[in-house]
Amino acid sequence: MNIEKYSIGIGDRFGRAGAAQMRAVRSAEALGTVVVPVWNKSFREHSLIGTRPDDVRAEADAAVRGAEWRHPYHVDADHIGLKTVDAFVDASDFFTLDVADFIGHAAPDAAIATFVSDMRSLRKTVNLRGVGAPLEVTDAMLERVGRQYLHAVLEASKTYRHVAERRGSRDFIAEVSVDEAAEPQQPWELFFILGALARADVPVQTIAPKFSGKFLKGIDYVGDVDVFAREFEAHLEVVEQAIAVFGLPPSLKLSVHTGSDKFSLYPAMRSALKKHGAGLHLKTAGTTWLEEVIGVALSGASGFRVVARVYREAVGRFDELCKPYATVVEIDRSRLPSPAAVEEGTAEQFVRLLRHDRGCQDYSVDVRQLMHVAFKVAAEMGDEYRDALGSAAQTADRCVTDNLFERHIRPLFIDA
Repeated sequence: MNIEKYSIGIGDRFGRAGAAQMRAVRSAEALGTVVVPVWNKSFREHSLIGTRPDDVRAEADAAVRGAEWRHPYHVDADHIGLKTVDAFVDASDFFTLDVADFIGHAAPDAAIATFVSDMRSLRKTVNLRGVGAPLEVTDAMLERVGRQYLHAVLEASKTYRHVAERRGSRDFIAEVSVDEAAEPQQPWELFFILGALARADVPVQTIAPKFSGKFLKGIDYVGDVDVFAREFEAHLEVVEQAIAVFGLPPSLKLSVHTGSDKFSLYPAMRSALKKHGAGLHLKTAGTTWLEEVIGVALSGASGFRVVARVYREAVGRFDELCKPYATVVEIDRSRLPSPAAVEEGTAEQFVRLLRHDRGCQDYSVDVRQLMHVAFKVAAEMGDEYRDALGSAAQTADRCVTDNLFERHIRPLFIDA
């Protein structure tokens, strides 16, 4: 099983947006570009909402049938490790091997020495395109990669083998995530991480590196766009060379995590993809939940009351909700409107705060990030929230489709 050139992770917190998401990828197909949908939902999200991986598979299968989609699609066991993967083995065919907890923990000295020895054939001047000056590969450089990343690679290998044994003859796609490292990977580091994965017989098809700047939940990129553009293009070139040097799958491509709403990056990314003929996987999970909230708020007075209640509880439970996402949200509590002010206002006023419209003077990155992590509140409301979402289906679905296609798929995968 090979991952397709363009794919997009379309998380769906409450399992109601499958048809709306399919309308977005069908719109791209009608314009001549196939962007393969990948439903992703993490162990944490399942735990908070009370769903199971089988629920995601059922939603994906039904949405694909309903849309008469004739291309591949996948279900991602998102951010799993050995402790959490078993529940996903049967329902998923795409596994994001999250090794963040093992980055920076040194592997045994003997394992590092063997890695350095195995890579010693590259101990010469290597011309990694996009890196600049020719790279002088030394044992010290290889040892640095080994100490920083080899333990994580070995853990990815353990998880990969466990999944392979459990799935038997059923093929699957492996992604490796190193995006939660403390520092961005230099292109040469990514090259040798891929070499280590090849050496460990992990046929990785998507790799999620950490880039410079901040990829915060639900809002635009925070950082120097030009720096990111250089890194992104260099990583594209490194992936291409790693395929040739290490014999990794030809389908190997970059994966950008927390990729939703990074609107300022899409033009540079699109240009680089077009220049190199490269593929990309973009994860956009939380943006669907936020568009559904907007749809519920705009559906009528009762819908807005439900959304206002979610906001009130989210403000009151700020620390609890933000703690699991501490590295990917930055919220200034002093800029959050009071729950009473929201309740006394209108749905349209709240939507102007929440919708990611950089041209709107009322748009609030703080409100948007808080609501991004507030899905736990909605889940605890049970039928009250689910019924409101069901009643608002027409409005919410339109928001989901338009956001996914017009603001994500079109500028990144279609527009020149």
